[in-house]
Amino acid sequence: MVEHEDRLSRVFSALADPTRRDMVARLAAGDATVSELAAPYDVSLQAVSKHIQVLEEAGLVSRSRDAQRRPVHLDAEVFDLMTKWIERYRQQAEERYQRLDALLDRMQGREQDLTDRRNEGAAG
Repeated sequence: MVEHEDRLSRVFSALADPTRRDMVARLAAGDATVSELAAPYDVSLQAVSKHIQVLEEAGLVSRSRDAQRRPVHLDAEVFDLMTKWIERYRQQAEERYQRLDALLDRMQGREQDLTDRRNEGAAG
């Protein structure tokens, strides 16, 4: 479990940077080279390579060799890990909201009962 959580920590840490999140979003459309990934940013290729290295260490991307090209590929399976983690906490939050809704409904029902009794007493 610790290894699983440690991997999640690396993934979330890598995605904490907006440039890396943007790169991941762009890679979702297909593989790209470092130069292609660097194009929209006003940073050096070395800086983009460092971002890719962080993404690679987190297991979000991998690089392959295609003749002279070294495309960067999004490894989408890591998103399954993230989704399962997020879903577990989403379900817990949903259960809490359902309990809160039930409590508020009971409280409103009691409040309405008191109001009805007061109105009956005033009318009688």
